[in-house]
Amino acid sequence: MEQAFKLESKQSNGYSSWTRGINGIWFVAVGAALWGMDPLFRILLLKSFTSAQIVFLEHLLLACYALPVLLKHRKTLAGKLTLAVIGALLFISWGGSAIATVLFTAAFAHGNANAILLLQKLQPLFAIILARVLLKETLPSKFFIYILAALLGTYLLTFGLHTPEMGLKDLGTMSCLFSILAACLWGGSTVMGKFLLQKNIDFPVVTSLRFLLAIPLLSVVLLMSGDVWHLNGTGKEVTMIAVNLLFQAFFPGLISMLFYYKGLSTTKAFFATLAELAFPAIGICMNWLVFGQKLTLGQLLGFILIWLTLWLMSRVKGNAAA
Repeated sequence: MEQAFKLESKQSNGYSSWTRGINGIWFVAVGAALWGMDPLFRILLLKSFTSAQIVFLEHLLLACYALPVLLKHRKTLAGKLTLAVIGALLFISWGGSAIATVLFTAAFAHGNANAILLLQKLQPLFAIILARVLLKETLPSKFFIYILAALLGTYLLTFGLHTPEMGLKDLGTMSCLFSILAACLWGGSTVMGKFLLQKNIDFPVVTSLRFLLAIPLLSVVLLMSGDVWHLNGTGKEVTMIAVNLLFQAFFPGLISMLFYYKGLSTTKAFFATLAELAFPAIGICMNWLVFGQKLTLGQLLGFILIWLTLWLMSRVKGNAAA
């Protein structure tokens, strides 16, 4: 038993040494990149379930991980569940996951898609402002060069080398307000996640609480939507749906969030919000490689620009740590 304990400790120390050698920005970027795999699993599921039903089922499956982890680490929360911590937890689980997604979806239902996508690019700016106000983070030198490069990269990913067709009237609609609110909630979720980690709440616990606290709200949303449950098909088709649901929950869902919060624990919020741009970059690649959507020169330039920005930021962070 003693030898087994020593072996486990040695493996744990080796893992810790390995992870310490990796810049936190890359953990955030890998977590965000895994979100780009979402369409691979969601397309098949949408043939049998609504979006609300898929998200609800995902969270029920994730509760199988989250509940045991929370029970195991419950003592680490002693004395830490202040009103500020509870508010931050509800912000990332309700605001960042559920409400922001609903607002963004509603925006596309009623407004100009180009205007909505353009305004959604404000997300890093909201995160940087909130990080400065709430977390008192100071911006490093040349940071505005990084953010301009990252925003230009996401613009190219979305619109390519073309100017989006829209007028000023398209930017003053209710749908654009929804898009801005969604961007604010997503940017705020990055800052609130960093706030929780600064309160010495371990990243697996933050991940677990994010999933568990979302279930009550998702249950209410599902009941209000009135969606009817129906699952038709042969045994083989039902098995494929179940396998896709499992992969959807545990790869773009669980593993991505563990990587994300692991990276966020050692990365400032303003760096993390730019590292999240790995998500649209990988999403574009998935659309090209898997779904056959044409990759334009502008999108390729945007992809390169985003990953070059991440590499430069990681070098700056690594040099600062050294």
